[in-house]
Amino acid sequence: MEKIKLNNGLEIPAIGFGTWKAPTGEITIEAVKNAISSGFRFIDCASVYGNEKEVGFGIQAGGVAREELFITGKLWNDIRGYQETIEAFEKTCSDLQVDYLDMYMLHWPRPSVYHDDYIEKNAQSWKAMQDLVKAGRVKSIAVSNFKVHHLEELMERADIKPAANQIEFHPSCFQTEVRAFCEKNEIAVQGYSTLANGKVFECEEIIQISKEQNVSVAQLCTKYAMQHHVIPLVKSVNKERILSNLQLDFTLDKKAMDQIDKVTTCGGSYNDSDLIEF
Repeated sequence: MEKIKLNNGLEIPAIGFGTWKAPTGEITIEAVKNAISSGFRFIDCASVYGNEKEVGFGIQAGGVAREELFITGKLWNDIRGYQETIEAFEKTCSDLQVDYLDMYMLHWPRPSVYHDDYIEKNAQSWKAMQDLVKAGRVKSIAVSNFKVHHLEELMERADIKPAANQIEFHPSCFQTEVRAFCEKNEIAVQGYSTLANGKVFECEEIIQISKEQNVSVAQLCTKYAMQHHVIPLVKSVNKERILSNLQLDFTLDKKAMDQIDKVTTCGGSYNDSDLIEF
């Protein structure tokens, strides 16, 4: 699989397997196992998803060496502070049955519980994450849902620059400003909700383009993200669709990319990370 070089010199697979909304129990264990056997090597996790233990069992069942995998975890919004971050990280590693993470992220920049002092709270947690890097427990540290000003505020107080920013990205949701900032500052962009929470399957323009390209809607949107230099996170618990999500041996020409760029009907969650209530 193609890999992307991060600003710390490490490499990340160019497409990831997402576990958001994957249920607890055998379904998720089998899905993660199937993802790995299909060729996925980047597994995206988060404590708030409530399924890290199942993902961990799936990773173990996948049967590949730990060093072949790129595993991401995220610090949830109700936890900030130096020691609190260390403890949350240790629980994630325990649940995933791993000794280290390839990437650890701040999940949202301005949690409601820390709304007024989020800059200082993020700095405390980031210091803990930097120390985890120095201790060899985390290879890369990153953020999710950060706007430009959140990145600037964090970087002013940081010794280690974020390696990535994970944001919503799909047709109709481009995040142009933050992607441009990330490109300028060599921060990789990861994209979640690449299918617009299913809305792309109701979009006539996307359906028509996928037919013209002779690919599925999911394959189209995944490739679209990749050609915009976004690392897509794709999700499924269906074995056939998991495999299909990696069958991307095609290129979208400029006409197709321009057509998708013009689609405005897929919407987006558009959670304002300065105003979230969670």
